Amino acid sequence: MLSCRQATRLMSEAQDRKLGLAEKMSLELHLAMCKGCTNYRAQVSFLRDACRRYLADVRDGRE
Repeated sequence: MLSCRQATRLMSEAQDRKLGLAEKMSLELHLAMCKGCTNYRAQVSFLRDACRRYLADVRDGRE
């Protein structure tokens, strides 16, 4: 099983590359059992989406 450090590393890497099947399965298993990492993933996702929306607004002149 992955440690929290390994899980957060994989979540970060997933932003830049497609994870392999074994990586995805290991990560999902860890997330099923770890509330802290599940919260981390939700926070990272929220921040990523907020940044994308902000950049889109800036490009469209709606800052």
